[in-house]
Amino acid sequence: MMITTTEIQRYSTLLMSLVPSLKHVLTVHDFASYSDKPVKMTHSEDDIAFIQYTSGSTADPKGAQLSHHNLIANIKAMGQATKVTSKDIFVSWLPLYHDMGLIGAWLAMFYYSAHLVVMSPLEFLARPQRWLWAIHRYRGTISSAPNFAYDLCVNRISQDELEGLDLSSWRLACNGAEPVIPDTVRGFCQRFAQYGFSREAYWPVYGLAESSVGLAFPKPERTPNIQRIDRKRFTNQGEAVPVDDSDKNALEFVSCGEVLPEHQFRVVDDMDIELPDRQQGHLQFKGPSSTRGYYRNHEKTTELLHGDWLDSGDLAYVDEGQLYLTGRTKDIIIRAGRNIYPHEIEEVVGTIEGVRRGRVVAFGYTDTTGKECLVVLVETREADQQKKQTLRQKLLNVCADIVDLPPDEIVLAAPNTVLKTSSGKLRRSACRELYLKGQIGKKPPPLWWQLSKIIVAGTKEQSKKILRNVKARAYAFYAWTLYVLLAFIVCLFVLVLPTQRSRQRVSIYACKLLAWASNTPIKVKGIDKLVANKSYIFVANHCSYLDVYIMLAAIEHPYHFIAKAELADNKFFALLLKRVGVEFVERFNIEKSVKDANQIGEQKGSLMYFPEGTFTRKPGLATFHMGAFLAAAKSYRPIVPITIHGSRSMLRECDWFPRSGHIKVTIGDPITVGSGENDWQIATQLKDQARAEILSHCGEPDLDKN
Repeated sequence: MMITTTEIQRYSTLLMSLVPSLKHVLTVHDFASYSDKPVKMTHSEDDIAFIQYTSGSTADPKGAQLSHHNLIANIKAMGQATKVTSKDIFVSWLPLYHDMGLIGAWLAMFYYSAHLVVMSPLEFLARPQRWLWAIHRYRGTISSAPNFAYDLCVNRISQDELEGLDLSSWRLACNGAEPVIPDTVRGFCQRFAQYGFSREAYWPVYGLAESSVGLAFPKPERTPNIQRIDRKRFTNQGEAVPVDDSDKNALEFVSCGEVLPEHQFRVVDDMDIELPDRQQGHLQFKGPSSTRGYYRNHEKTTELLHGDWLDSGDLAYVDEGQLYLTGRTKDIIIRAGRNIYPHEIEEVVGTIEGVRRGRVVAFGYTDTTGKECLVVLVETREADQQKKQTLRQKLLNVCADIVDLPPDEIVLAAPNTVLKTSSGKLRRSACRELYLKGQIGKKPPPLWWQLSKIIVAGTKEQSKKILRNVKARAYAFYAWTLYVLLAFIVCLFVLVLPTQRSRQRVSIYACKLLAWASNTPIKVKGIDKLVANKSYIFVANHCSYLDVYIMLAAIEHPYHFIAKAELADNKFFALLLKRVGVEFVERFNIEKSVKDANQIGEQKGSLMYFPEGTFTRKPGLATFHMGAFLAAAKSYRPIVPITIHGSRSMLRECDWFPRSGHIKVTIGDPITVGSGENDWQIATQLKDQARAEILSHCGEPDLDKN
């Protein structure tokens, strides 16, 4: 499903042609209508509530499966940490497709019966002051946003636009979803202190989609904790050694607080061995909010799970229970034996005049010689070449001061070049791909050209789809014409021919002709296992309406079909079936079913059973009825297991739209009747052997185990 604007919805048919998995293109207005149909309630707290996709800042988005239990556990834990009550008022501009907006704001406030004030993300981006004024107007007590939002408030709002602002009601200003920048923390607290904002209200937090949303929160009434550590020791050895304010080259990291109640985190090395405090490593976590894995992505789920622990993909260290995020594992650049943290370069470079703040991305790549190279991509509005060269040199010097080595390349790009996620995170991996493809600085084609390409591609796919649909409908019409015509002819012969064997032969030849004419070739394997003039009891799996004709076309060995008694309700139909040797048995009355089996078992000749009794749309081998096997035990005739493969998709239950395909019929080795205390015991052994044989060839699951 895709939720978009009315303008884009006009091209929904073309979009769905290009993206086969896209089934619905809706607008917000489409959700205004409602259905009177009752909503099916979940039966288990472990059922999936929804799939939350990761931001895709370092790789392709992955769908974290979140259960109802995961969500409730996380909401409860966050509520304990924030001490939220029904008297709180949450002001949010975060989109509802973002986990912080959906779970942290919408669902959490619903759970605690608190007020929620919602505004459009576009309103905030256009004029950031509207967020602050909404808190002022509604006396908001809680509001959350990524770091860039607080940065916009510091740098893009003029003093005149804040006249009369009162933020004294704001008790929790959560900053998460991306790295928390120390300068942003200090800048926001300092600027808005005069408007009643308390430093204790500033809450750097940490969470991720794989933990529903929240994992670590600070303690209430605690000011943001910013640690200064020795740069050299940290980049070379991963040790977070504190330094004082006199060290101008220190690294700074902001504490994201302590782990939520009932949850755990730890920092480990590459061997999953837990590290001591102040040692950087991989952050792992576990708890009732943790996802069971990624939707239809076994490979990434395997990478995520480390026994009972889940890998966050982040680097961090812990000090006195406080969590300090240091970077993403995939973002770290190792150069000259040192770890380089992209966000640090991005933060400092973003403050230089001529650089668009928040539009800087640093990434590494490996060149043809195996060397790890550092690239800094910077957006600027500067057009003068001389000034751009001066700016580039300045950036080289600043970067060299930060990491001791100059970057391999500084790329000055036009506005809107740096790619971001929908929540405002830098897409470093996507920017790296853009750079490696040499597409930095290339202007996108005009809108009319892009639209034309979509129309052409969509029209092409739509035409193919229409053609496939026409072919399928033409074949269905042709197939039904064959079915009806041959059925009519066979019925006439069945009614007039004098002997049962001649009627059966006509039926067999008609089925062979049908298989050939309908382009459904039947490949039979193991026919040589059957001995002429010997009596067997054939048992086959039942997949579709076509199985009877498949058996007639595949096996010429003389036999009688055993059918369910309900088919005899139609007298004319019953007459036709009896004239070709069909015997009817009761399925649901156990006493009558056993009696029928005993009577049929006393008859001479071979018999054909579908021991499942019926078939369904759902693939799989259902439970076998005992009739065929009791008849075998009674008459000492061998059981021959037969597997039909490929017919279910050609004409499923309640589906009258035939499709062509290839049919494979596998005849197993005859199973002789063994010894036992009674016929029921012998029949049970035969059933288990035959079913196991069919299950090994049918390629479908065992429904007895589901």
